[in-house]
Amino acid sequence: MEKIRYGIIGLGVQGRAYAGFLSGRQTHPDLPNPAGPQHAVLGAVCGRSGQAAECAARLFPGVPFYRDWREMATSGRVDAVIVVTPHYSHPALTAGCLSMGIPVLCDKPAGVYAKAAQEVLSAAQKSGAAYGIMFNYRASGLWQKVRSLVKSGELGEVRRSLWQLTDWWRPDCYYAQSPERGTWGGEGGGVLLNQAVHQLDLWEWICGVPSRVWARAAFGAHRRITVENDVTLMTEYPGGASGCFTTCTDVLVGTNRLEIDLSAGKIVVEGGRRATVLRYTKSEAEMNAATGPDQLQRIISGKGLAAGTPLYTEEQFEEQDGWGAQHVRMMENFALHLLKGTPLLAPGAEAWQPVELLNTALMSAWQGGAGLKNPVDPDEYLAALNRRVEAERLEQRGRPPAF
Repeated sequence: MEKIRYGIIGLGVQGRAYAGFLSGRQTHPDLPNPAGPQHAVLGAVCGRSGQAAECAARLFPGVPFYRDWREMATSGRVDAVIVVTPHYSHPALTAGCLSMGIPVLCDKPAGVYAKAAQEVLSAAQKSGAAYGIMFNYRASGLWQKVRSLVKSGELGEVRRSLWQLTDWWRPDCYYAQSPERGTWGGEGGGVLLNQAVHQLDLWEWICGVPSRVWARAAFGAHRRITVENDVTLMTEYPGGASGCFTTCTDVLVGTNRLEIDLSAGKIVVEGGRRATVLRYTKSEAEMNAATGPDQLQRIISGKGLAAGTPLYTEEQFEEQDGWGAQHVRMMENFALHLLKGTPLLAPGAEAWQPVELLNTALMSAWQGGAGLKNPVDPDEYLAALNRRVEAERLEQRGRPPAF
């Protein structure tokens, strides 16, 4: 059986996990590996530090180790690479490999700011090399079914969606693990970029890309950080639908609940693992046109349309995947794309949509919650981000910020 040899660039926690999935070596004492991809193996690993070299020798003996990603990419030992490095480095590494004709599966996020998308997508187009993003939730059976229900039109058109995502609790010790964490200069963002970017991708994948965004954000709420960690987005869509997305890192016992209201039904996903689908017996428009005062009282009291005729039918299903299963499925999908032309679950061109959305949200928050067209101008956003990076630098030196 032909297999794709992956090279892993970056041997942090996630990079080690990916290398473990591909090699069968367990890297987390409490989390056994899922079955690895059938059409992929670990070809090589790459890291710049002595610690990375020691880690590679200990965990992946016999696997070639490189300190320079260019050397690994041209070694003949890998057919594709997975980029698992700090956020700011993702676009340059991705574009560099693509320019050399090496296919890239990049870990999330694709980048910190949308301005970098042009270089990466141009490199992919010029070289013809495949480019995908590790949005592993797209490989979930639950989320695929939710998306299929929405896109099929079976439940009518989306009218509104509301996602309360407050189960990202992160204490000060989490941010203190690295000087880069919780900073504009080190990571380029907070909860939207580091934690909730997966859900932003799912939200757009299922409900569409919003045309306008309003956002409120708190920066360093109850934490010793400078980036956003308490955000609420309000969104508007071309067809007239609306949305609300709220997330934070300071709720000890949080909630993860997505509700999608459609004209002929409703979908509710609790905890990211349990979905309930309501299919209305008649669409909301039909009910609106046909309901009189007597029927109204019956309906709002929960007695249904008439004796023996319920207002809706209900279906429930749950997520079955364990830890790492979706990541493995993404690796297998990318490998099959290279070997057989199987469509990518998360093409690189779509990788930048949630980055554009979070850029628009932060720009709106920086402008006091102004309603902004999505996406915002990438040059303006990068300039605004760089001002905050410079302000951090000045504050670290004991000088007042520049704005």
